[in-house]
Amino acid sequence: MLKRLALLSVIGYLTLGVVCLGATPVTPAVGYNTLPYDLPAVGSYTLPSIQAAADGDVIDRKAQPLKLHQIYDAADKYTLLGFIYSNCGDVNGCPLSSYVFYKIKSEMQRDPVLASRLRLLSLSFDPERDTPEVMDLYGKNFDYAGPKGEWRFLTTDSEETLIPMLTDYKQDLQREMTVNGEPGTQISHVLRVYLIDPQRNIRNIYSVEFLHPDIIINDLKTLIQQEESSQQPTAKLTYANNKYEALQQQAIQLRKGKQTDLHALANNPPLGLPDLSKEIVNGLTPEKIALGKKLFFDRRLSLNSTMSCAMCHVPEQGFTSNEIATAVGLEGRSVRRNTPSLYNVAYAETLFHDAREDSLVQQVWAPFLARNEMANPSVAAVVNKIKGLKDYQNRFESVFNKPAGMENIGDALAAYQQTLLSADSPFDRWHFAKQSAEQAGMSKDAQAGFKLFTGKARCASCHLIKEDSALFTNQSIHNTGLGYQRSMGIKPAKKKVELAPGVFVEVDQSIIDSVSEKPAADVGHYEITQDPADRWKSQQPPAK
Repeated sequence: MLKRLALLSVIGYLTLGVVCLGATPVTPAVGYNTLPYDLPAVGSYTLPSIQAAADGDVIDRKAQPLKLHQIYDAADKYTLLGFIYSNCGDVNGCPLSSYVFYKIKSEMQRDPVLASRLRLLSLSFDPERDTPEVMDLYGKNFDYAGPKGEWRFLTTDSEETLIPMLTDYKQDLQREMTVNGEPGTQISHVLRVYLIDPQRNIRNIYSVEFLHPDIIINDLKTLIQQEESSQQPTAKLTYANNKYEALQQQAIQLRKGKQTDLHALANNPPLGLPDLSKEIVNGLTPEKIALGKKLFFDRRLSLNSTMSCAMCHVPEQGFTSNEIATAVGLEGRSVRRNTPSLYNVAYAETLFHDAREDSLVQQVWAPFLARNEMANPSVAAVVNKIKGLKDYQNRFESVFNKPAGMENIGDALAAYQQTLLSADSPFDRWHFAKQSAEQAGMSKDAQAGFKLFTGKARCASCHLIKEDSALFTNQSIHNTGLGYQRSMGIKPAKKKVELAPGVFVEVDQSIIDSVSEKPAADVGHYEITQDPADRWKSQQPPAK
């Protein structure tokens, strides 16, 4: 109880500005402050249905069993659902969700429409510790927000009951493990809050950068206005009827599959790839690859123990982040470029879009130290953190015969990335193995595309295809014209904006500019060489 009260005190201080946790300043998310831009007028935009909101068995703070749909169906209300756990120590995680809910609950005291049309649900990630009694105590901390409006604090009877809901709502989480391999008290997860309409459809999903009471209230008022003004039911725009299939990501506990022997893969690359260099192959061992993989997925290697390499280089998305234009780093800080894929990076002669690095061993320290990525203050901070983690004890000594240090941390991570090989595609089987198009799964459109690629379009003059392998690169840097266009501020009058996968609208560029941060200048390889001839050039990575 004292821990929760202390946590709520931190939330209160956050409204005053930057909070210091130890010696490290933490910038509060936008939800704690006034929005730095004006919101669009209520009713000036639409919020199409994204997907149906799933059901599940829950327990309220009085130990009463309920169904989520039973709650959604009551009293013709919209629902704001957030997943939390009471022991969360990330001020821009669960405490942010609770703070935003508290601010909305306070607004309900002044706005009777808001109080009558919205309910708040906080559902625990951690049923083992967040019993109904604990959720009752946690909820009482927010009772002073006022009597008007509904805010329920829910849990489940077990993690087994909870996991299907996490899967349906695409809420990935990972429990921190103790030295003995037992589940710890801390849970890592990506914060999402769902706005659900009375027909059980999700109408918006808020992440850290967009979780703000003013945005949510604006969206709710827009939905209510559209509901009241509509004389006929509006056709639902869903992912399904726009021929979009969302990635079916599962909670870690449900993921199953056969583990790949990455060391064997590196020694015998799949069809369509050349052999790795002897230097790379001779430097790989199963133990080094396993250590690098552990580092790659470890969120503790960021400043506040929330970001791992895998959160930008997402395995299910080709070790990139292909559902957003630019990656999002620590505390929602935007990165100015798209995340490069790590598939076949072992063959790359230069790294990063601006080709500023030529060694995977050295490359890892740029994201470790970048303020808008993992935000560590120094090399020593990362090295000392790893040395202090008991589950890394003796791991580096076993692999490298010496403790963790700048070079062997990079070496281990590089070893894992060098085994991420992708080929043996329908094209490889058709072109290199000489299988029939039908056997290989090479469609007629793909065959026509290859003819154009190697012929009239001349794509293959840069995206090289060799006799027995293809990396589709000449390992050079090029100016494609896009960098120049952006830096000169050349923009179309209107821009197609994707509100949700498969749902697009045309928006005036002036409106986008009025609510957007000015993009950072990006002159590509020129930033590295300062040679005017290198302006707007970027590298051409290996790809399959």
